[in-house]
Amino acid sequence: MRALSTSELLRVWERGRSEPPYSRAFFLLSAACPEQSPDELAKISIGGRDARLLTLREWTFGPRLTCVTACPSCGERLEINMNVADIRTEVPESKNADFHLELDEYRVDFRLPCTVDLSEASISGDRENMRTALIRRCILKARRDDEEVATDRLPAPVIEAVVAGIAELDPQADTHLALTCPGCSHRWHTLFDIVSFYWSEIQAWALRILREVHILASAYGWREADILDMNSLRRQSYLSMVGI
Repeated sequence: MRALSTSELLRVWERGRSEPPYSRAFFLLSAACPEQSPDELAKISIGGRDARLLTLREWTFGPRLTCVTACPSCGERLEINMNVADIRTEVPESKNADFHLELDEYRVDFRLPCTVDLSEASISGDRENMRTALIRRCILKARRDDEEVATDRLPAPVIEAVVAGIAELDPQADTHLALTCPGCSHRWHTLFDIVSFYWSEIQAWALRILREVHILASAYGWREADILDMNSLRRQSYLSMVGI
């Protein structure tokens, strides 16, 4: 994996503007990991994908992460500052690995979800149907004693045990932050989604870069490609010369 140039990141942004989050994540990794085929990247576990996105984000904007949220109890605004290292976990990089779970008389073989699964499950419609479809795709085989059981016939405790097993095996895919409100002392956990967080930063960055290109092209008549090839310091120096 490698860092993306200004031009490459802009192309990813253009391609992903109208796409769902899992496609945006895939486009970012495809651009940053040319040594791997699209099929290989699509089969990396979600935690493995998110770990790579954390690294790519660090290379793009630095290690510091700043998030804003609101207390669900009193509504006070909280600013959360942390480093990428604070939320990085160990993740399985193996593709298509099978895992096993036993609960009561049931034995279930399953694998970790990947981008292909997210894409297929999204067809199911609402959030609950997507969750069900995703779990079904990840369960490879289920048996009760010596008899094979269809996935949709598994009892709820077995399904939840599979979900818990996936979360334990691939923790980077389910990153939660423990928060305490300084105003009312309410405590809660909130999900940190690197895909939406990183993309919102890319969106703001892309609009700023395009504005800089517009200003410099208007002032000097330079081509977009030449402006984008400049490093940030040089662009800012020229912008200061035209009064920006």
